[in-house]
Amino acid sequence: MKAVILISGNGSNLQSIIDNADRIDLQISCVISNNKNAFGLKRAESAKLQTAIIDPELYNSKEAFDRELISIIQQHGVELIVLAGYMRVLTPLFVSHYFGKILNIHPSLLPKFPGLNTHQRAINASEKAHGVSVHFVTKELDGGPLICQESVIIDNLDTKETLSMKVLKKEHVIYPKVIHWYTKKRLHLIDDKTATLDGKII
Repeated sequence: MKAVILISGNGSNLQSIIDNADRIDLQISCVISNNKNAFGLKRAESAKLQTAIIDPELYNSKEAFDRELISIIQQHGVELIVLAGYMRVLTPLFVSHYFGKILNIHPSLLPKFPGLNTHQRAINASEKAHGVSVHFVTKELDGGPLICQESVIIDNLDTKETLSMKVLKKEHVIYPKVIHWYTKKRLHLIDDKTATLDGKII
């Protein structure tokens, strides 16, 4: 299945997907970044993948930016859009256009700690467990139906850096697994609150 991957930074989840692409029946048509300095672009180029950069400074609105993003994605005829550390909030225009075709990975056990700085927030809240969630993208930020989660234990000595490393290890396992469910057409978004796996509500 053809996909584009959207990134903004280091691209460690992108690397995990690249490494597993053949096994999970994924053809990465393009890696698109809103950050020209994203290290993930170098990862993509090393894997001989096509890349594109969209500079937010060149657009006068989020909708104009997302229209350009849609224009680039349409050139590739893809069936799946994978957010892998993409740090822009997608507009309703974009989400509606690709309803049911956008997956995101988030470094918390949603619905806890949507948004940014999740690891420090979990420590500050004296949580005993933290983790990662993969979900469908809907118009609500980090609020689409959950597909899969993995948890880690928060130790007393954990910092946001050590906790981040624990969670990243889980991310690199869980995301290719969920993407494979999608490429096998086992996974479907029914509406803004409901997803199914093998025909059963998750």
